[in-house]
Amino acid sequence: MSTAMPFAADTTLLSDVTAAVKAAGVTLRDRHTSHARGVSLDEVVGEIHANDDAVLDVLREPLLRARQGSQWAEDELAGGALPSGEWWVVDPAEGNINHVHGMDDWAVTATLVRDNRPVLTVVHLPLTGDTYTAVAGGGARLNDRPLQVSAKTDLGAALIGTGQAKPGEDERTFRQIGDSVTAMLVNGLVVRVSVPATMQLIHVAAGRMDAFWQFSDVRSGLVAGALLVSEAGGAVTDLAGEPWHTGSRDFLAAAPGIHGAALKVLSPIA
Repeated sequence: MSTAMPFAADTTLLSDVTAAVKAAGVTLRDRHTSHARGVSLDEVVGEIHANDDAVLDVLREPLLRARQGSQWAEDELAGGALPSGEWWVVDPAEGNINHVHGMDDWAVTATLVRDNRPVLTVVHLPLTGDTYTAVAGGGARLNDRPLQVSAKTDLGAALIGTGQAKPGEDERTFRQIGDSVTAMLVNGLVVRVSVPATMQLIHVAAGRMDAFWQFSDVRSGLVAGALLVSEAGGAVTDLAGEPWHTGSRDFLAAAPGIHGAALKVLSPIA
């Protein structure tokens, strides 16, 4: 099959995926409150699961129907390589913890992964109505506007970010996060530490932030942003500088002008 054929088919698919993600976003928006929901850990976890279940009820079938033969990656906190073929990697409430606590930093994401490479993604922010999309080989867009990563070449002038991929990661990962934040505070301009990853990666793709790194392979938080950043002209690798894929252990997405400097800071910690 030529490279043009998958691109054409994926571009045609984009409108159906966008419609499904926006419809799911209405469900998540309607569940949002301006106050935090839940006090105990069990209550907070219950609210998170309720959000996921409500959105998946709207999202799953339209996506599977839109791409006949595609499969569904069930565990949104899973990492590592997927079996060959086409898989939907979805986060029905990316930034669910923010949603449950009455904050605004959350989205609905759906990404088609083909042989462990993201090839199509939609990230919809229901509160603003903004929709970020990308198709491999076709560029990245915010609504109707093409996206372009930052032109910065000096890490010392960079706004960079990282975050925790999921609760309960091992102590080694937490220490890596702490050590890397310290190193980037020394070498960068400003460091943001927040969740979720996708909500920082859309800023990298749009040139509002200059880099994002993470010591985790949680697929659902990375695949959408990885495609958006790469299609906006950014560099997306692991922390050894190798091209990133869903089997990679860690992650760096950056403007090309600071990618090498960021690797130099982070690779010894990884």
